[in-house]
Amino acid sequence: MPRTPNAVSPLVSSLTVFAGVMLIVGGAFQAIEAISAIAHDKYLVASPNYVFALDLTVWGWVHLLVGLALLAIGIFLLRGATWARVAGLVVASLSAFLNFTWLPYAPLWALLVIALDVLVAWALATSISQKR
Repeated sequence: MPRTPNAVSPLVSSLTVFAGVMLIVGGAFQAIEAISAIAHDKYLVASPNYVFALDLTVWGWVHLLVGLALLAIGIFLLRGATWARVAGLVVASLSAFLNFTWLPYAPLWALLVIALDVLVAWALATSISQKR
């Protein structure tokens, strides 16, 4: 069956929806993580010899900004914005890196968010390559 020029394959649309929903969920996870770091940074403890020994309040604000960016990009991705695919890929990769530095403070939580970010990056990269 011939495809029209504006037709979108089911694979691309389902991966885009998956990535959009996961960006929103990942953004919510980041926001929760950030609020815990900002509000109760004395309860988060890391080993003193870790390479990334940083001020938790500052990292909390960084995580909050990234979480809000993930939420916004996820919403725009579900609304069909084409720029949101590339922005989501970039911000999900940044989020995975930030959560790698967060490992000594909340290891299981950071691993969960990293796994979510990797799935989102894979879905967005696949949808970008299938779109062409």
